[in-house]
Amino acid sequence: MTTLNSKPSQSTNTPVLIVDDDPSMRAALRQWIRLAEFETIEVATADQAMAVLSPDFGGCIVTDVMLDGDDGMTLLRRVGELDGDLPVILITGHGDVPMAVEAMRAGAYDFVEKPFDPDLIAEVVRRACNRRALVLENRALKTQIADSSSLESRLIGNSPAMQALRQQILHFAQTDAAVLITGETGTGKEVIAQALHDYSARKDAPFMAINAAALPETMVEAELFGHEAGAFTGADRQRIGRIEAANSGVLFLDEIVSMPLPLQAKLLRVLQERKVDRIGGHRPVDVDIRLVSAANVDPREAVASGRLREDLLFRLNAIELVIPPLRERGRDSILLFDTFLNRFAVQYGMEAPTPSALDEAFLQTYGWPGNVRELRNAAERFVLNAQVNPQPLETLVTGRRDDASPMGAGGLKDLMDAYERSLIEGALRRHGGKVADVMRELNVPRRTLNEKMARLGLSRDQASDPETGAA
Repeated sequence: MTTLNSKPSQSTNTPVLIVDDDPSMRAALRQWIRLAEFETIEVATADQAMAVLSPDFGGCIVTDVMLDGDDGMTLLRRVGELDGDLPVILITGHGDVPMAVEAMRAGAYDFVEKPFDPDLIAEVVRRACNRRALVLENRALKTQIADSSSLESRLIGNSPAMQALRQQILHFAQTDAAVLITGETGTGKEVIAQALHDYSARKDAPFMAINAAALPETMVEAELFGHEAGAFTGADRQRIGRIEAANSGVLFLDEIVSMPLPLQAKLLRVLQERKVDRIGGHRPVDVDIRLVSAANVDPREAVASGRLREDLLFRLNAIELVIPPLRERGRDSILLFDTFLNRFAVQYGMEAPTPSALDEAFLQTYGWPGNVRELRNAAERFVLNAQVNPQPLETLVTGRRDDASPMGAGGLKDLMDAYERSLIEGALRRHGGKVADVMRELNVPRRTLNEKMARLGLSRDQASDPETGAA
């Protein structure tokens, strides 16, 4: 999966292998590709090309169809045997187009017909290298996932925000300070709480989790603090609460803002005195816990509205970890979706389906209000439906039919236009219509971006929210 015109992570170190027996064409390709900020390796034959390539080759191959010795089609097959995910771009003469189309069916990434615009070859190379970079990233992630103890396997993502969050978790896990995790619904707050436990000195002690919003108010106190036999009707025996059960370990309180205010005062006493009072008990019980809490709303707003005690907040947020929403994590949505596809394919004994270009566009431009939880659900449905009822990802997520979608079916040009339009619209919205920021995200010169926006009928007004019209 690729991001239109986004620069690969390797930047100027990304290699492009040029295969052409015409020295003048090699020289021309070298100039155009290096101007696009890629490194070039140049050979004349398929055998020379195969001597250069390996499964960890970080870029793409640009080859003429007509070569001395093995032709471009044969080279394509040989590359596929080495690594089926290595992108091969074919350069063809007018008469070779039918052959190139056949090559696309055989796995070629793209073909470019002579004579061609240098900007076109640069753009195709850039997309191919992005795809290759993503493939290698996914392979690295799969290797990480094989190690179940890897933090990267739990908190998947290469965005700066996620890299910083993983570093914070490893650092703060070594302390016993209270942690407050904030983030939208579905961002993975319990996953982070579990990681804080598993990477700490308390890892061999209990991890107890309770969702304050999931229990009736009458049950929260008994669940947290426990009770003595006879404390109330139905309490026929003593029962320790979650706080006591977490002794020496970690207690995770999700949706802390939903806890009734009287119980917040009681919890504050536990944190201050490290003692817990069972309902109906006559003496407190000593406890040693680390408290990790979570909220899907701004805790300061909760204090202002009277839903959260300010003195409790001071105790809860000695450390505050903020989880960014998925829509702010760039290409992480692609990495996560691919990871979930592979996991569900293994779970259900099915072949992992390949998302289309429109699926990829939707992945990056949809807002994902349910965050990682919604994305995971979408991946599961995508796998389950692939063999019997294949549908576009957009349809599975939003319920919108193809014929009602702005990215509906059409020829290749229409599909690519829809793909470009969705990416540019999404970038405009994310950056509030600031063209300079859009240029940086998509890695396109101003002139190219202006031309594309004019051709696609886009303007800076696309920064407006499509539902509300608000910028």
